[in-house]
Amino acid sequence: MSAPESLPPLREVVERFGLAPQKALGQNFLFDLNLTGRIARAAGPLDNVIVVEVGPGPGGLTRALLAAGAKKVIAIERDERCLPALAEISAAYPERLQIIPGDALQIDPANLIEADHQGPARIVANLPYNIGTVLLTQWLESDIWPPRFDRLTLMFQREVAERIVATPHQRADYGRLAILCGWRTQARILFDVPAAAFTPPPKVTSSVVELVPRAKPLPCERKALAAIALAAFGQRRKMLRQSLKSLSLAGQHIETSHLLAKAGIDGSKRAEELDLEHFVALANAASSLVASAR
Repeated sequence: MSAPESLPPLREVVERFGLAPQKALGQNFLFDLNLTGRIARAAGPLDNVIVVEVGPGPGGLTRALLAAGAKKVIAIERDERCLPALAEISAAYPERLQIIPGDALQIDPANLIEADHQGPARIVANLPYNIGTVLLTQWLESDIWPPRFDRLTLMFQREVAERIVATPHQRADYGRLAILCGWRTQARILFDVPAAAFTPPPKVTSSVVELVPRAKPLPCERKALAAIALAAFGQRRKMLRQSLKSLSLAGQHIETSHLLAKAGIDGSKRAEELDLEHFVALANAASSLVASAR
């Protein structure tokens, strides 16, 4: 499928509606049709797929997703200046683009999918740099798992992408984000996007990341794992016997020596030396100690 001829070039749309990218909103627009098309293809076959897009701006990626055959695109856009440009796309693709004005941080994308939709749903977005990590963390910490989405295809700054896929072998990038992503998804970097491809060009390279939710993550309580990772990496240069001293869960302080002994973890190790299985063991040990103290 291709874009309707009625849609004018994106640069013309941006000029006509006065859509100068705003730094405060983390906006960097993509005009390169080859790149937007490549991102849309990276999301996989889109027939019968509902796509949620965050921060579409003037709609470059939106056009590509619709042209690639998405059954429907639900676009969440905070910048009211962009709404008329998105309305033009909606008119060119009747009933296939739903525009949601608002802050993506306040919207659960799963609630936007019709209950009677039987096909897959995906999140595909060139996320605003200033909220990309926060959004991803919110989605990963959902109480409902596996989520409504079978794939997330997202663009981040390259340094954030490297943190998402990091392992203990990449200690500088390995942290809480890698633990959450590795626990609940299979994540990989698909390709890089040079700064010159954007308007205005950012100071960093970007990367498109694919995250496929795991149907059955290693069993543990989400809140316990998040608390362990936050405490351990919050003082990553210290040994676990020190970095976990401030740990509390469900309002209860957890004695570090008991936690480490129950999990079978050497307290002289540092967070960056532990793999995902170790963090899950610590989370389960913490949950068990809290339960036994009640």
